[in-house]
Parts: sequence; structure tokens; C-alpha cells
Amino acid sequence: MYRDPKFSSFFNQFGRGDGTPPSLLQKIVTVLVTIAVFGVALMFSVVLFAVVVTVGAVAWGYLWWKTRALRKQMREHPPTGRGMIIEGEVIREVEIEDRPPR
Repeated sequence: MYRDPKFSSFFNQFGRGDGTPPSLLQKIVTVLVTIAVFGVALMFSVVLFAVVVTVGAVAWGYLWWKTRALRKQMREHPPTGRGMIIEGEVIREVEIEDRPPR
């Protein structure tokens, strides 16, 4: 395998030069450290999820509380069907007199 000379110190620093397999103690420590790191990551993710849900619930409650007067007003005075509005477009009828001469 080709190794770039620029990174040879990196490979020498982190590579296993002698090629011996890890001992039983190293394997046990590796498994324990992996389980501990996974447990800490799981704890942080649960806390982050709880914070996100709490902030979302507070924001929803605030918005609901601030719009209560508007919702009450809309219940008391429902919109009427006056006017000719279709999907936000205003339809204007043009009379023949309104057209410019050609």
C-alpha cells in the first residue's frame, strides 16, 4: 500500500509497529470504554430531546395564549362571503369603454 511521505509521521504515531494482537485486558478495557461512551452519549441525547420538547411546548403555549383574543374575535365575527376572491386573486371585469383605442 502506498503511503504519502507527508503523512508518514501520522502513520508511525498511530500505527502498531510490532503487529501484536491486543491482550485480553486491552479487549476488556476497550469494551468497557465503548459501553461507557455509548451510555454518556445516550444520556446527553435524552437530555437534549427533553430540552427540545420542553422549549417546543413552551413556544406552542405562548403562541396559543397570545392568539386567544384573535380566536375569540374570529368566533364572534365569522368572515362573510362578500367579494369575489379566488385563491388570493382579484377578478376585475373590464367594460368595453375602459379599453384603450387601437
